[in-house]
Amino acid sequence: MDDSDNTTTLPSVTRRRLLTGTIATTAAWPLQDGAAIACVLASNPSFDPTLSLWREWNAAYLHTAALCRKQQRLETKLVGRVGFPQAQVHLPDEDVTVSWLGDIEELLGDDPALADIRSQAEADLAAHQARWAAADAQIGYSSAKREEQEASDHEQDVFDSLTHTPATSLSGVAGKLDAILHEGESEEDCSEFPWPQVCSVLVDVVRIGQTLQPDAFMPGSCRKGPYQRRQRDGGSVRVWKAPDGS
Repeated sequence: MDDSDNTTTLPSVTRRRLLTGTIATTAAWPLQDGAAIACVLASNPSFDPTLSLWREWNAAYLHTAALCRKQQRLETKLVGRVGFPQAQVHLPDEDVTVSWLGDIEELLGDDPALADIRSQAEADLAAHQARWAAADAQIGYSSAKREEQEASDHEQDVFDSLTHTPATSLSGVAGKLDAILHEGESEEDCSEFPWPQVCSVLVDVVRIGQTLQPDAFMPGSCRKGPYQRRQRDGGSVRVWKAPDGS
């Protein structure tokens, strides 16, 4: 059920590739200009385009999370009312549960001796799918799921723009790191490389930025606990508890 699993399709560009691209962009700065870059990064965060993109991404992230929890609740309601579409195939020596026509094809094939069993299984499955569709139209699950998918696509577009826009302040760097940690592929409080290391860099950036400019806004500075990330399982996204400190 979508209390633990929804089927949001992953983008073709992975977060890890985006992370690599962000690091490569930073590494391309001439080393001899390090002092000048440090001066720029520590000043004028309000004019940093990445901060505007971070705010847009953060709003999109929270909106997507809210819509995802909404469609999870609706799917739970839908499943409770009619159950996931399925049918029982009554074979001579056992009963087998199927959930789509491909299961029936794989199980029974074109054996003429099983034609009646196949026809009954297909009819039962179609009837259950019709009940699901009727209840879905009343509850609004599919509509909510489409809305969540559109929000997720927008969030990904903004994230792509954020990670590919050069930061001009430490606040902007913090914003990039904060977004990468939110969008990371690891589970909450995961010790797998590179997430603890990225988190450590964000802490350093926030500390230095707040020392240089105590009044500057630093994304990620208000976080009290670990990042609560979407948990991925193959091509799907397993969602997440309500964002904490986001």
